[in-house]
Amino acid sequence: MAEKDAVKIPDKYMDLFEKKAFAFLGTLMPDGSPQVTPVWVMYEEPYVMINSARGRVKDENMERDPRVSIAVHDPDNPYRYVGIQGRVVKTSEATGRQVINQLAMKYQGVDEYGGPKDEVRVTYYIQPDNVYGMG
Repeated sequence: MAEKDAVKIPDKYMDLFEKKAFAFLGTLMPDGSPQVTPVWVMYEEPYVMINSARGRVKDENMERDPRVSIAVHDPDNPYRYVGIQGRVVKTSEATGRQVINQLAMKYQGVDEYGGPKDEVRVTYYIQPDNVYGMG
């Protein structure tokens, strides 16, 4: 089966990926129940990117089932958001530390993420299959 092309995120929501807007990541537990986690997020076309440490619940869920949903909430307008349904199409430990540092700069204004140095960081590249929003 051929891979579908990524759905483009409308320009009117791109500012949400520049702001300190938290995203809420929905993954699926082994029994199929949903699990939601607030995460830092960035966008590099065509991927929505998040980062996690190996062994966390969201990490294990995405490794087992790549289907995810993400809602990025506008911190300046509680009624504005963009929602994304998609799939993890690539993971990388090689970019894990670099991406978490980029996210730390965006969200905390620091050059280096302050988490444990010995944890293995993983970048998840999510291809949007459906995009919707409000506001």
